Amino acid sequence: MTGVRKVRWDDVRWDVLNERGMRRIVTGEKVMLAMFSFKKGAAVPLHKHVSEQISMVLKGLVRFTMEDGSTHEVGAGEVFIIPSNVGHAAEVLEDTQVIDVFSPPREDWLRGDDAYLRR
Repeated sequence: MTGVRKVRWDDVRWDVLNERGMRRIVTGEKVMLAMFSFKKGAAVPLHKHVSEQISMVLKGLVRFTMEDGSTHEVGAGEVFIIPSNVGHAAEVLEDTQVIDVFSPPREDWLRGDDAYLRR
């Protein structure tokens, strides 16, 4: 099958974001997986992505606030899909682990110049 790539999880690059969150990234040719570990109280300001975002909550609880003002609480074992170019913010209500899936990979994360969750 073309486009398939095997990646070792222990080869993942770590990026320390701030005192409330940490991220590790695996990037293939067509997809990017980002695992976040957040402390309660961490927040991500309103932003958009050019591709669909799939957020899988492994543990904890996250409140997503959409640009239209609606809110969605997503807990352990739940998946939240955000369409491309839809503004959203997030607030971590409990210590949380989330895996986000992007296809195609996010160029700002590959370059290391993404604007949010930086010191």
